[in-house]
Amino acid sequence: MEEVDCVVAGAGVVGLAVARALALRGREVLVLDAAEGIGTETSSRNSEVIHAGIYYPAGSRMARHCVAGKRMLYAYCAERGLPHANCGKLIVATDEEEAGKLVSIQARAAANGVPDLALLSRTEALALEPALHCTAALLSPSTGIIDSHAYMLSLQGDAENAGATFVFHAPVTAGRASDSGIEIQVGGEEPLALRCRIFVNSAGLHAPRLARAIAGMPRQLIPEAYFAKGNYFTLTGKNPFSRLIYPVPVPGGLGTHLTIDLGGQARFGPDVEWVETLDYEVDHRRGESFYAAIRRYWPGLQDGALAPGYSGIRPKIVPPGAPGQDFTPSGPRDHGIPGLLHLFGIESPGLTASLSLAEEAVELLAA
Repeated sequence: MEEVDCVVAGAGVVGLAVARALALRGREVLVLDAAEGIGTETSSRNSEVIHAGIYYPAGSRMARHCVAGKRMLYAYCAERGLPHANCGKLIVATDEEEAGKLVSIQARAAANGVPDLALLSRTEALALEPALHCTAALLSPSTGIIDSHAYMLSLQGDAENAGATFVFHAPVTAGRASDSGIEIQVGGEEPLALRCRIFVNSAGLHAPRLARAIAGMPRQLIPEAYFAKGNYFTLTGKNPFSRLIYPVPVPGGLGTHLTIDLGGQARFGPDVEWVETLDYEVDHRRGESFYAAIRRYWPGLQDGALAPGYSGIRPKIVPPGAPGQDFTPSGPRDHGIPGLLHLFGIESPGLTASLSLAEEAVELLAA
């Protein structure tokens, strides 16, 4: 049986960041992915937003890693000249009831270590975004956007420069914890068996399933997987906004918000559609409900201006209607197996949090 020091299963943005962190510490790292390349699933099907860290419960891993990861990500992009923009975001209230909620959103952000949100009057908000309709708004100056693929390529390059190896079309099909390490079976055209000292399950949507395939992992510590599909619709006309526009959050989500890419193209979404299987087709009929929601803050949206864009699926570990989840790593202290780390529930803001999450992953493995 071949032996390797560290194996990372999953070459999404968090898996790449973890592989990089391990390799930079001098570890021998092998990254395996079932797909044909890096970031083909959740990591390439999101809003590409650098989140500020506003909405998450104080003290949660999502809050801590988003705020820390945001700082690390901006510094990383600046150092390497990666495409990104610190464009800012407006959270807009369209009636007095919503306006009353802005102060509590501002307070939650401050509790999370985001003290820079500014409360704007209607006049001040419209001075920034004249096409907007609102009664008041919060300005989040540290929100931004990033070219996620360029970022992932950079993480891969860092890892490879530090000695990591990547193998694609190589799904991990089974594993077993033994006294001499973690033994795994790798499928694909050239199946093989490996033994490693460290195994990181960063399989995203498939992380719970992969955990169940590892003999010796306590089943009661493995969460169920739930798939929450998010559909995006693209604006076909000219985008009048230079910042991201978010409505005041609604129960169960952040509402139908507007994000922009680095070319200025606007898109709306994601919505929430609970699904049983991984299907990325966008049903054009879902766009009909977007118009009324968008026109609350942009009355100028024209009929027929939305076209089906793309979709992503959030790796949920809580069912519909349950309280929000948190990032849930499960390491040796939790399950008692040295060298084994599962990364469960890594949904948004996983992209923003990736560098910070990777640091915690290394710490959990060391413990």
